[in-house]
Amino acid sequence: MTMVRRESLADQAAELLLARIRDGEWEVGGKLPGETTLASQLGVGRSTAREAIRILAGRGILATRQGAGVFLITADASEGWATALQRADIVAVIEARTAIEVEAAALAAERHTSEELEALENALNERGRHRAEISEHVETDMAFHRGIVIAAHSPVLLELFDGFASRSRQAMTDMLRLRGRHGGDDDHGTHEQIYLAIASRDIEAAARLTRAHLHALQEQLS
Repeated sequence: MTMVRRESLADQAAELLLARIRDGEWEVGGKLPGETTLASQLGVGRSTAREAIRILAGRGILATRQGAGVFLITADASEGWATALQRADIVAVIEARTAIEVEAAALAAERHTSEELEALENALNERGRHRAEISEHVETDMAFHRGIVIAAHSPVLLELFDGFASRSRQAMTDMLRLRGRHGGDDDHGTHEQIYLAIASRDIEAAARLTRAHLHALQEQLS
C-alpha cells in the first residue's frame, strides 16, 4: 500500500485518497471507512485524515452525514465549478475583513499604548518565524491582525473580529492552498510596513496599507 510521506500535508493525503476513489475502491453512494481506519491506511494522523475528507467534500466528491459517516458522491466532480465557488466565498471573507481591519488599523495608529505596540511587534516577529507551514502561518498572521484590533480600543470591532475568526481562518487556509504559495518576503514586508505606520501614529498610512494588502489578496483570486 502506498503511504503518504511523513512530511505531507492534508492536501497530499486528499490527493492520495482521491486516487483510490478513482481506482474504484468504493462505489458511488458507498460509505468510506472511518477516520481512524483511513488515517492508518494513508499513514497520517486522524486530524490530517479529517482535513483530507473536508477538502474532498468541498470539491463535491465526498459528503459527511451526521451520525452516519462519509459517503462517496462522485469520482468525477468538476473541480472548476467547486474551485469557482470556493474562490467566491474567500472573496466575501476578504471583503468582510476589509470592513473590520482597515478601520481597526487607523484607530490602532491613533490609540495604541506602548504595551500594545510591543505586543504587536512580538506578534509580527512570531509571524516572521512561522512562514513555512500553512496552519502555523495562518495562526500567527491572525494573531498579528488581532493585535491591531486590540490596539484600536474598539470593543465592537474586537467582537466582530473574534466572532469572524473561525471563518476567516478557514478562508485564508483555503486561499493559500489555491494560490500554492505563502509566507513570501514581500507579503511579510507589507505587514512590517503596516506595523511601522501604526507605530509612527500615521493614521492614513495604516488604513491605506491595510486596505491595499487585503485588496491585493482579493486580486490574486481573480
